[in-house]
Amino acid sequence: MSVDLAIRELTPQDSIEELTALLHRAYAGLGAMGLNYTAVDQSIAATRRDVRDGVCFVAADREERLCGTVLFRRSLKGTHAPWLEREGVAHFGRLGVDPDLQGHGLGTRLIAACELRATELGAREVALDTAEPATHLVTWYSRLGYRFIEHVQWKGKSYRSVIMSKTL
Repeated sequence: MSVDLAIRELTPQDSIEELTALLHRAYAGLGAMGLNYTAVDQSIAATRRDVRDGVCFVAADREERLCGTVLFRRSLKGTHAPWLEREGVAHFGRLGVDPDLQGHGLGTRLIAACELRATELGAREVALDTAEPATHLVTWYSRLGYRFIEHVQWKGKSYRSVIMSKTL
């Protein structure tokens, strides 16, 4: 597969079923680690709800197949994670890249789309959360300029999450 992919917003013509299947593939390795991220097995209805509540960026190939995705939200309220509820802090999550394309910079490009959107909307920070045991992800986000903020234990999750943030 080529890494010459376009980053764009999800359109009504894109398949929510295809997007859900992409998330399942992208998160399968984390699921195999025993980490019950929502995207490991989320339903099509949950994907539809997520994209309705935020801005979903996708990476699509020339045939318009979805190869990567991330969900951006201008703000998160009602999370019980103090940093994520702060004014001026945007958030991204559900970052997923097809396993065949991981390690080629696509995730970094998707994050850059979120950082640009956050800047355009006047956010001062962009934050994320990830599983503390996924040390490879914590390290990667750190290399991209994200710093540790706090821990949170989400209801129903088998792991403690790390909230990380980057000043824009």
